[in-house]
Amino acid sequence: MAKPPVRQRIFITGASAGLGQGMAREFAARGRDLALVARRRDRLDDLRAELLAAHPGIRVVVGELDVDDPDAVAEVVPRLAAELGGIDRFIANAGLGKGVPVGTGGARPNRQVLVTNVLGTHACCEAAVALFRAQGHGHLVVVSSVAGVRGMGGTRTAYATSKAADAVLAEGIRADLLGDRRTRGIRVTTVHPGFIETDINVGRRGPFTVDLATGVTALTAAVEREPVRAYVPEWPWRPVAGLLRVLPLPLVRRLA
Repeated sequence: MAKPPVRQRIFITGASAGLGQGMAREFAARGRDLALVARRRDRLDDLRAELLAAHPGIRVVVGELDVDDPDAVAEVVPRLAAELGGIDRFIANAGLGKGVPVGTGGARPNRQVLVTNVLGTHACCEAAVALFRAQGHGHLVVVSSVAGVRGMGGTRTAYATSKAADAVLAEGIRADLLGDRRTRGIRVTTVHPGFIETDINVGRRGPFTVDLATGVTALTAAVEREPVRAYVPEWPWRPVAGLLRVLPLPLVRRLA
């Protein structure tokens, strides 16, 4: 398989913390130009200053964006992309993880997880793929989760549901693009991180949890390879994901 092209201009959502912030630092160190969005503009401004100080040859543009607002997404994504002269890779990373067991009176946070992780990701994909269709190339990365491989109980139910939906969304986009010779050059990657030490995984870290730096390094390397599907880190999460698909649900519940 041919080596993927260098994606110089990279757009990352949810870039103010966690995996998004970590990827911004990794790609900046590789000399890439960045468009970074999140709800917390002050953090983005601090991150931009840090990245430009450490890597003065790159360009970094930032913008406040709540992916729950589809009209804002449709306006901000092409505007920031235009500031970079276009984008070569879009990483749909923004998401929430704080749910509660279904039926325990906490429907609101569960609904918010679903809105942000599914509808917010969908809005981002709409905007990104429209740009890629117009230019005839690009790389869409949708950050799902190993949790989306199987139904999860407790506080993970809404989160796992949302991440399963994200994976199906990415696959549907990939199928659509492959169906037209004019868009077959647009790549789509679904990433399934395992337990990585981020705010979204507080209280949910399992025995294979890795620190943020390790997780981000593995994630960035996987994105650069541009596979159809990646598990991060590859070991042990690819075999674990395979087991999750076939194990009896009571055993899955204990392992999760």
